[in-house]
Amino acid sequence: MSLDQDALAELRKDAGAAPNRYQTRTGQRRRRWWMAAAVLVAAVAGWLLLGRSGPLEVRTVVVAPPPTPGSTAVLSASGYIVARRLATVSAKVTGRVASLEFEEGARAEAGQVLARLDESTARAVWEVALRQRDAARKDLREVEVRLDEAVRQRDRLRTLQAEKLVSASSLDAAEAEATALAARLEAARAAVSVAESNLGLRQQDLDDLVVRAPFSGVIISKDAQPGEMVSPISAGGGYTRTGIATIVDMDSREIEVDVNEAYINRVREGQRAEAVLDAYPDWKIPARVIAIVPTADRQKATVRVRIGIEQLDPRILPDMGVKVRFFDDVAPEGPPLRASVPSEALAGAEDDLHAWQVEDGRVRRVAVRAGEESEGQRGIIEGLEPGAVVVVDPPAEIKDGSRVRVRDGG
Repeated sequence: MSLDQDALAELRKDAGAAPNRYQTRTGQRRRRWWMAAAVLVAAVAGWLLLGRSGPLEVRTVVVAPPPTPGSTAVLSASGYIVARRLATVSAKVTGRVASLEFEEGARAEAGQVLARLDESTARAVWEVALRQRDAARKDLREVEVRLDEAVRQRDRLRTLQAEKLVSASSLDAAEAEATALAARLEAARAAVSVAESNLGLRQQDLDDLVVRAPFSGVIISKDAQPGEMVSPISAGGGYTRTGIATIVDMDSREIEVDVNEAYINRVREGQRAEAVLDAYPDWKIPARVIAIVPTADRQKATVRVRIGIEQLDPRILPDMGVKVRFFDDVAPEGPPLRASVPSEALAGAEDDLHAWQVEDGRVRRVAVRAGEESEGQRGIIEGLEPGAVVVVDPPAEIKDGSRVRVRDGG
């Protein structure tokens, strides 16, 4: 019985010791987790600390020399290529188109025949006028012959009457006949003149049936076909054409743009400009202001400006869209400019304008005075010199002395 008591006591001792070993292992495991968490927090804090203290990634630009007079655009505007001489050619009279003697895109010289109208009726009238003129001329010739005979008869009777061989009444009759024939001769001549004038009118009617180019140019549209009726006025309820062709003088091409009236003071006659067609964005076309149309459009608040193209090119077509930049050949008023930078390189208000200049991997805050902005650039009056490197779009956390690293590509 004593042995059993001893065994039980031993078992109780072992059972009481087991929970202590389990608690020890659990405590060790917790300490390891806490140590790992502490190491992780320390690593994150170190990474953040190192990241904040690392160089800022920025874009930079080199400060450029100041713009020379005439190289800075003071205004941009959009417009279209137009032709000053463009006409829709029509016949002078109403008629049916007999033939067309042109094609679209072809060049026509001044006076070249473009179309012919049906001339059957006009030709018949002309032939009648021609016969009337011929008849009047024959009548005139008859009167001339009879007048010559009457004058000779009168002269003979005058000689005979002087010798008292004929009576005075015979001479008077001869005198009257000669005078009457002279009057008929004048009437016959007038009739011939009228007949010739009438023939000229009928010939003009025939000529009006031939449509000719009013000036040299390129035909850009065919507005009628053979067999259609054409008229210089609108008639026939829309079934009568008012034009046969549209011709444009390509030598009269120029540019028209609408300039906002608030900026028209920046444009003047003779000012240098540069045009870029929407169809050829890389082609810069030299141009110059021809005139400022002296009226404003109250609906759009714009003023129309005519711009001449210095060198015409076949690629420049009427109604093409175009963008124009106006350059100022006069040096700007105010203090002289020392440099030029993009507007994004300047920060702060106008009374506290500054730039961040990069020197040996660090930035330095530089106070500047700047002129007016033009096409994204600002002239520098004081503070920066050409060749200096400045930060573009500086980040918010930048400060004087910050280390920076130039981003790839700028």
